[in-house]
Amino acid sequence: MKFKTRSFDDVPGVLEVRDLTVRLAGNDTAPPVLDRVSLKIRQGETVCLVGESGSGKSVTSLSIMGLLPKGALVATGGRIELENRNLLELGPQAMRDMRARKISMIFQEPMTALNPVIRVGDQIGEVLDTHTRLPAREKKARVLDIMNQVHLPDVERIYRSYPHQLSGGQRQRIMIAMALILEPQLLIADEPTTALDVTTQKQILSLIAELQETHGTAVLFITHDMGVVAEIADTVHVMKLGQIVEHAPVEDLLRRPRQEYTKQLLQSVPSLTPRAPRAMSADGTVLSVSGLQKVYGAHGVFVRREPTRAASDVNFSISRGRTLGIVGESGSGKSTVARCIMRLVDPTDGDIRVADQEIARLSRRELRPYRKHIQIVFQDPFRSLNPRWTIGRSLIEGPLNIGTDKQAALKRAAELLTLVGLPDDAVNRYPHQFSGGQRQRVAIARAIAMEPDVLVADEAVSALDVSVQAQVLDLLDELQQKLGIAILFITHDLRVAAQICDEVVVMQHGRIVEHDTAANVLANPQHPYTRALIEAAPGRQWDFANFRELQTA
Repeated sequence: MKFKTRSFDDVPGVLEVRDLTVRLAGNDTAPPVLDRVSLKIRQGETVCLVGESGSGKSVTSLSIMGLLPKGALVATGGRIELENRNLLELGPQAMRDMRARKISMIFQEPMTALNPVIRVGDQIGEVLDTHTRLPAREKKARVLDIMNQVHLPDVERIYRSYPHQLSGGQRQRIMIAMALILEPQLLIADEPTTALDVTTQKQILSLIAELQETHGTAVLFITHDMGVVAEIADTVHVMKLGQIVEHAPVEDLLRRPRQEYTKQLLQSVPSLTPRAPRAMSADGTVLSVSGLQKVYGAHGVFVRREPTRAASDVNFSISRGRTLGIVGESGSGKSTVARCIMRLVDPTDGDIRVADQEIARLSRRELRPYRKHIQIVFQDPFRSLNPRWTIGRSLIEGPLNIGTDKQAALKRAAELLTLVGLPDDAVNRYPHQFSGGQRQRVAIARAIAMEPDVLVADEAVSALDVSVQAQVLDLLDELQQKLGIAILFITHDLRVAAQICDEVVVMQHGRIVEHDTAANVLANPQHPYTRALIEAAPGRQWDFANFRELQTA
């Protein structure tokens, strides 16, 4: 892979962080959240800040923006210098003037960063209202111009739209437009592509690079995706427990990492080289989908739209002990198929057979005895677990509903926590007391508590950093071998699909465009759409599998 090799020795610096220390407010005895962090960003340079969740990446960015939560975190030492001014010494109004004009930030989740009840054009315009005195006509012209620069279609329509009326990629483009409308010297991008599918991710990365070249902006890019790092970085800083443990030009760091922690991060990145498929089970098929269709229509007194086919003529089957992956962009129909199989939504037509029972047309009451045969793990365990219930109560809820004795259910809950690598005393703790990876282990334990034949994993690792992601994938593989369950794995990450799937189904516009073994789909894709997905995978030319072999040898 060809890495960036630009030299910045003679390029003026934009921002320098020197020995930044951040602590918990009012607690000088606790270890610092940031411990003497130092980094420098030059004009036109992309610096990637990488590390696991909790390493201090986002706290670093919030410190630079002057957005540390009041009463919770406080900067106790060091300097953050921009234009020969220490940002830590600026008052609230002076810091507010810096934001958007000198430093801007793209947040990870645009749907929570954007106001849901204000049109997106007006939200971009608020930046101009705060920092300029432009008349209304000129302000709108500036907003439409930046919307064109970030390649939004039909900008007049989108200007009048609300956030929920836009796709995830379009919302992220609105955030980029808002951040760049005043042409700041520094752009901070905090995990801006984490929840996006590979083609949208590639578009956003290309857009940031294009705008950076046009405006000469320095970029601090925060990510846990080493594929993205390989694609865009000039310089990489690796963080662990609030400290910078290694920094180097991107090629040096990826080819010759010095620190063991950096090597572990790189070894955790899933490779695009697929695993060998498992043999078919003698027990045969446990989930069969035939002719599945889901059509949404909008009819009313004043509105009549053409029906939307979210899933059309979907056919596949899974054998016990094997994993079938469904991949595709957002809106391709992946999650619709999963929700139909789970009967969270009712299919319009087709057959769904689980445990030798056709369930597509069963009533809610008739369906209840069969729900235990197919369970789901959602993308965000924090939202899928009841925050007011202990872990033990969440784990025994399902078994109690099918008549299991409470003491037996509690005993089984402790066994399941051990099985997923958590201490059995976790039954008395609450979801907020666990990390993201631990909560996903709890969600998996809850799903297998029902002893299902089929486990549906809907983007179950997409929000996790690479090392935790690798642990959860290993856990699913281990549980599958022990319990013999079939797994339907829905993902937009082709690297993840390569590591866990025996077969891969590729969906586009609600239809299956390709279905074969993972090895054939990834090594020899037949459909142009599949080839486009593989081409879009960030850092795909960097062979992380070969890196692992070199480090092991």
